[in-house]
Amino acid sequence: MGRKDASATKLPVDQYRKQIGKQDYKKTKTVLKATRLKAEAKKNTSGFRDAFLVVAAILLFFLCIYAFFYLNLSTEINLDVDMD
Repeated sequence: MGRKDASATKLPVDQYRKQIGKQDYKKTKTVLKATRLKAEAKKNTSGFRDAFLVVAAILLFFLCIYAFFYLNLSTEINLDVDMD
């Protein structure tokens, strides 16, 4: 019997979500459509930004490797030259 009574009470979070849902119905369809389109546009643009960041990270990685080898090889002393 105690379990039925416990499930009947709603959490405050659920009540809060229900109140927010009721407020959304008060908005006009044009406002809801504009909000949905704005969210979709924001979601779609993140793909381009992510691809750009991956390419930039790869280029930075290769630049670091190149700089490492360039600095190590350019400071090598030429042992074939006689120092008379």
